[in-house]
Amino acid sequence: MSNQAKLLGQLNWTDFEAGILRRLNRLRPSHGAAHLMTGVEGEREALFYLRRAGYTVVARRWRSPKLWGDVDLIGWDGEWLCFVEVKTRTGRDANEPAESAVDEEKRRMLRRMARAYLGRFPRGQRDEVPVRFDVMSVYLQPSGHEFELYRGAFGWR
Repeated sequence: MSNQAKLLGQLNWTDFEAGILRRLNRLRPSHGAAHLMTGVEGEREALFYLRRAGYTVVARRWRSPKLWGDVDLIGWDGEWLCFVEVKTRTGRDANEPAESAVDEEKRRMLRRMARAYLGRFPRGQRDEVPVRFDVMSVYLQPSGHEFELYRGAFGWR
């Protein structure tokens, strides 16, 4: 089987999984505030978008027992270990874009979480893993979802 055929099969499987989860979500009563449920839906859509883009997602809503906060998605994009913050909006408007909601406090938290996650790697590998912080904007539109991925949106400093 050619690489193109494998990729096509993977894309179809990812789309199938996403469709099943969307249908299951409609059957389940929502528990929580509407804005929190929107965020959960956006993270799920971002997960499938990134998988279709070739990321290997290894963690979702990752937390450390010793730190405040969570990382929405962690995944490999080739050799890069990416910590992805997902910002979801139900529409596009003239107000601030979703990616601008990742302020300096949020960046500090994500950097701390990344250090904690990397702390689980064997000592010799920690410094050799290239790390990137990505921001994913998800716009849940009635006409279809829109995505914007900002690779390397900010660095360690």
